Amino acid sequence: MADLPDRERETPEDIKARKERERDELYALDISGVEWHCAPGTEEHEERVEIAYLPDGAVAMRSSLDPGTVLRYTEAEWRAFVLGARDGEFDLEPSAGNAAGAD
Repeated sequence: MADLPDRERETPEDIKARKERERDELYALDISGVEWHCAPGTEEHEERVEIAYLPDGAVAMRSSLDPGTVLRYTEAEWRAFVLGARDGEFDLEPSAGNAAGAD
């Protein structure tokens, strides 16, 4: 955290460049040997989301049906996602056809 004062002075261009470097470094990691985890109680043949923990708190995510397509998130991105999910930010709104009481 010693670099926080420098980050406070970052311009939008500096932030964009730093984020691009972080993304490039994250996607350059060899993840061929990582251990993938899924929610407890899911079966091997079921579609499920799998995650793998990467260095520096980063996380990789994939679908069990498409294991070759992997999304990678920095620790800050993953933390923001998890906190948002816990707060209900991503809860699905019922569609008109699925609304309670709709016939």
